[in-house]
Amino acid sequence: MSTRPRRDETGFTLLELLVVIAILGLLIGLVAPAVLRQLGNARVSVAKQSIERIDSILDMYKLDVGSYPTTDQGLRALVEQPTGVTTWNGPYVKGAVPVDPWNHQYAYRDPSNRPGHDFDLCSEGPSGTGGNEEICNQ
Repeated sequence: MSTRPRRDETGFTLLELLVVIAILGLLIGLVAPAVLRQLGNARVSVAKQSIERIDSILDMYKLDVGSYPTTDQGLRALVEQPTGVTTWNGPYVKGAVPVDPWNHQYAYRDPSNRPGHDFDLCSEGPSGTGGNEEICNQ
């Protein structure tokens, strides 16, 4: 009879660990792009909803003041009373001037460059340069 202690055979082999790592790699490779795509779509949706909300706030500003803020006054007119405006009843937005989901300032123009709009309120998208990424009020 041998008096050598018996070796415990519990644990994973190198092959089993490699198989698990390969499966996890495949899952991450398939799931990650879909998750990132959904994140991008969510930010676009939030930008559209924010533009609609700010559009409504600008309408309230117009009811009080009689006109929309000028391009020079910009969206800051919703937070601080512009000089020369006596019927301002704000602040219309709490805190700071709103920014888009990519943390860029919204582009505001009055009068609008587009026919059928009183003003332009746009997010210039993820890059902040506009172009075909631009999301504007309807």
